[in-house]
This record gives sequence, structure tokens and C-alpha cells, in this order.
Amino acid sequence: MFSDETLESVRVESVWRKSQQGAQQSKSCQTPAVSSGHAGVQTGSRVSSSTQTEPQQQDHQLENLNGADPPGLVDFLRRVEELLIKELLKNSRSHAFDGFQANWTEPSQHVSHLHGLQHAGAQEQGLHVSAVSWSCTGSVIACAYGRTDDGDWSNQKSCVCLWNLDRRSLRPKQADLVLDVPAAVTSVCCHPERPALIAGGLYNGEVLVWDTSRTQDPVLAQTGMSADSHREPVYQVAWVPLQKKGEFGVLSSSSGGGVLLWTVDPDQGRMVLSSAYAFVRQQVPHSSSLKIRGSSTVGVTALALSPWDSDTFLVGSEGGLLLRCSFSSQIPAAVTPEGRSVTPRAPAVFSFRPSSGPVHSMHCSPFHRNLFVSAGTAGLVHVHSLLQADPLLSVRVSDSYVFQVQWSPSRPLVFAAATGQGEVQIFDLNRRSLRPAATIQDGAPGQTATCLAFNGPNPQLLAVGRSDGTVGIWQLSSDLTEPGPNERLQLQQIANQVAE
Repeated sequence: MFSDETLESVRVESVWRKSQQGAQQSKSCQTPAVSSGHAGVQTGSRVSSSTQTEPQQQDHQLENLNGADPPGLVDFLRRVEELLIKELLKNSRSHAFDGFQANWTEPSQHVSHLHGLQHAGAQEQGLHVSAVSWSCTGSVIACAYGRTDDGDWSNQKSCVCLWNLDRRSLRPKQADLVLDVPAAVTSVCCHPERPALIAGGLYNGEVLVWDTSRTQDPVLAQTGMSADSHREPVYQVAWVPLQKKGEFGVLSSSSGGGVLLWTVDPDQGRMVLSSAYAFVRQQVPHSSSLKIRGSSTVGVTALALSPWDSDTFLVGSEGGLLLRCSFSSQIPAAVTPEGRSVTPRAPAVFSFRPSSGPVHSMHCSPFHRNLFVSAGTAGLVHVHSLLQADPLLSVRVSDSYVFQVQWSPSRPLVFAAATGQGEVQIFDLNRRSLRPAATIQDGAPGQTATCLAFNGPNPQLLAVGRSDGTVGIWQLSSDLTEPGPNERLQLQQIANQVAE
């Protein structure tokens, strides 16, 4: 019934597919195309301009603030240019202002009080400030305590007090260091190069050297009571450069008529006598005019070293004698050696006109090799030349004693004097009048200004010791410390004048 049969294929196309393809549309909804670009904003354009000089194309013409040339200014400058340059060249070769130092600070005549130093132990004993000395750095002030009035006080204990003024915690009523001394201290002097060393003289004739860097035993060396030591109070001590460079000895003067030069032996802890000098009436030049009562020995009360000549020193005596002396003198002194290990020599080479009373102080000028000042009981300060017997100038300072006089370390024509009336008078020889340029008055009435000391590294500071046991530190004004023009020339004119 049934059989295989192959028929042609019949293809029926889909009407639906065609209808769907015609209705399709392609669309996108993700993101639009992102556009990018590159731009540089790191730097901008630069323009350089200068206002120091005018551009060359302006032919060096000057312009005023309004932009217009002042009438005739350029022509005037061109006309005087050659003359002006000629005068400037002449001024560049001139020496009219050599040595002039401009002072741009405001001048002041005020003297202010900075500190009042005192030691309770010394004041309780009624001790006076007998000497003051600044260290070579200008920071530390050494104050010696003793007495300046009459009486036997050789067995009274005393001290040397030190204050460091540069310390932030300065205590004026409590010293930074106290050196106890078995006898009254009559003089003190700080070492010129080593801040820790201090030399002192005692009323019993001893000379000591302290080393403040030694905490256990500050006494570095002492003379003791030997045959070489003084037998009378030591009125002054000073450091003296020795022949070996960098070494110093101690020069001491005594009312017993001797000046001794000591070397320091720290290993043995003692002072070794190097040279001895004695003063007797028979060996004093022109001594016939002197009135020395009693013993022929001349008691030395004042001492001064020349900063210009290492061989020269000056002495003043109880009888008013003023002598210029030489360390190199080889003339034996007409005195008995008294068991000393060194033979005394007579150093006096020139005698100045004697004063009417004891000489308390002498000081050589740091600005002129031939000038020095002296003062004593007469109340006068004399300005001397080493080349003349009579004083060049005499200034009435006080109606009482003058205990110390000292030149300023910065002003060639200024010196200060401590008086028995309690005042410190500061004189300026540059002024027409010989009246004090400044007066320092501190303390209760009746107190004496016993000593003073200028501060070398800091000339504005002046220390003043008093009989009430206090030490005042004063700051001087600029007109007393800043040298003026031609001041050294004026000092030279004083030195060149002939005494009347």
C-alpha cells in the first residue's frame, strides 16, 4: 500500500521574522563619548625691570618726582662736575679726620647706680673696703676688707669677697666667693691675664696669691713671716711682667721703706724674693729739700707702674715724696740687709716736687708715656710729667683727703678721685672749667670713699668702695667713656707745656 517517494522540498519563509526585523532599532544608553585636552599652566610670562639707574637711552638725565627735569639742574651738574671731582680727590688724601670716631649713640650725662655689694660678716666687724680690683675679663670684682682709720688692728681677721656681675642670679648681699684671711687686707690686685689669680697684701706684712679655681685651698703661695718679708703693712701690690715672656711677678710696697719683687712658686706654695729696693734719705735725688722726720728710711705708701716702660715705676711716700725709679738700678742701698736673701738696691733716679702730705695714690696715663697723676692728704690731684719736677696741673678735688685717683681706660682726658668726704669726683680736662664733670655721692653722710677702680674691658663700669663696708657699681654715661676727636692731641699739648 505504501511506498517510498522522494518529493521536492518545500520552503516556507517566516513572515514573523521579517516583521520583527523591520521593527528593530539599535540604541545606546551607556555614556556619551568623553573628550580630553592638554593645557600647560605651570609658569607664566616673565618681565624684568630695574629702578636703580636710569636707562642709557635717557642720556643720564635726572627726573624729579613729577617726571620733569628741574630747570637748569643738568647744566649745573655738568658745569661743576670737574671741580667737584677735583675736590673729592683732594679730600681723599687729607688727614683732617684721622682718628675721628663717630658716636651714633644718644649722648647722656646720667650716671646710674647698678649694684650695691656688701658682705654681712665684714660689716658686723666694722671693716672698711680697703681696695677693689676687676678681673682681666671685666666680669668679677674683688673687694678687700680692712680698716683705714687709726688703731692697732693687726690681729683682726678679714676677708676678700668676689662677685661675678655677669651671673643671672647675682646676689648683692651674698658674695660668690669669700676668701678668709688671718689679718686685715690692705691691698688687692687681679692678674692681668689669668682671671683666677689674685694678689693681696696684709697689714702684718704678708703677701699672698690666691687661685680661685682651687676649691679646697685657694692660697697658691704666700711669703709668710720670714726674713725676706715686709715688717710693716703692705700698702700696695701689683703684677709685674718678668723677663720670661708670659710670666708675672708680684711687686709689693711697705711703709717700712721697701719695695719687693716676688716670684710665685706654686709647687712649694711660697713666694720667692727676686729683687729688693730700699729708699733712704741720703740716696734720694735732691733730698735736701725734703723734710723727713725721725728715721732716714722713706716709707712707701703709693706705687705705680708705667705701661710704656717696663723698667720704670713710681713711688710716693709718707712724707709727700714722689720718685721715679728704675728696676735695673744696680746701686746698693745704704741699709743693713737684715738677713734678707737679696741685697737691697737704691732705685730712685729722679725726684719730683714733694707734696705737702702723705701720698695716697699714683697712676700712670694709659694714653701718654710721660703723664701720671698723684693725690694725697692735701685734697689736690696733681698732673705730672716724668720729664719735669713741678706738676703741670693741680686740681682741687676735696677739702679732705683723696684716697685714690685713676685715669679712665677709654677717655684720655678723664680721671676719677675718691675723697674722704664720701664723694667720687670725675674730671674732664677737655672742659674749660676744672669743675667736676660728674659727682658720685652714695651712702650715709660721714662715710668715706676709700677706693675706686675703672673696669678696663668695660669702661662704662666704675667700682667704688666705702668705709661702711659697701661697694657701689656705677654705670658711666657715654660722654665720660667715648673719646672725642683730637683728644689725644689735647693730652699731648698738656704734656708739652712747661710747668710754671
